[in-house]
Amino acid sequence: MAKSLPRLIEFPVIVINFKTYIESLGNGGMKIAKEAERVSNETGVCVCVAPQFTDLKSIANAVSIPVFAQHVDPYPPGSYTGSISVEALKDAGAVGSILNHSEKKLQLTSIFTAVKMLKDAGLLSLVCADDVEPAMAIAALNPTMLAIEPPELIGTGIPVSKAKPEIISESVRRIRSINREVKILCGAGITRGDDVYRAIELGSDGVLLASGVVKAKDPGAVIREMAEAILSFR
Repeated sequence: MAKSLPRLIEFPVIVINFKTYIESLGNGGMKIAKEAERVSNETGVCVCVAPQFTDLKSIANAVSIPVFAQHVDPYPPGSYTGSISVEALKDAGAVGSILNHSEKKLQLTSIFTAVKMLKDAGLLSLVCADDVEPAMAIAALNPTMLAIEPPELIGTGIPVSKAKPEIISESVRRIRSINREVKILCGAGITRGDDVYRAIELGSDGVLLASGVVKAKDPGAVIREMAEAILSFR
């Protein structure tokens, strides 16, 4: 049976990061989010989306699946021009935020502060790490989820679950030794159902991906293939 967080996230989970791809901007992002919602409703597999900031509120208002922000800054509301506050995410309808993606790195102290601010606001944190050692340090901060993403594989179509399976299996083993509550996701290069199957087989609780869905000719078909891979574990 899938383990769950109350009324929000069920595991194994698929999280789709829209990044700033032109394909996910405006109406394009809405279409992908709607496809994700349709597949989630039809299969029972939890699919989450992380739209571009300009589309965050409209998409969160339009779909029933969990919607994440792509980043949040560790600052309170006030004189922080250009920053994204936790309060703004909550107001927009996001359930949480991605943090420390390899394309938006943060210092460990900033991650700690942002994770705490999200938790205090009743929101979830999905923190990225590029290897086992930083993953261990981040796990100690008690995020909701932790995604292992070697940066050299991001956007390549080469899945970490196949190219560097030892990172996933070793991360799962060592993280579980210090934090049994955090959910561990596999990221980088995930493009097919087989990649998702292998990631779950290695002990992860789901996947974080981007271009494999966003830039696909038929995003809905790709999401469905991945959801069906997860169903084989139920």
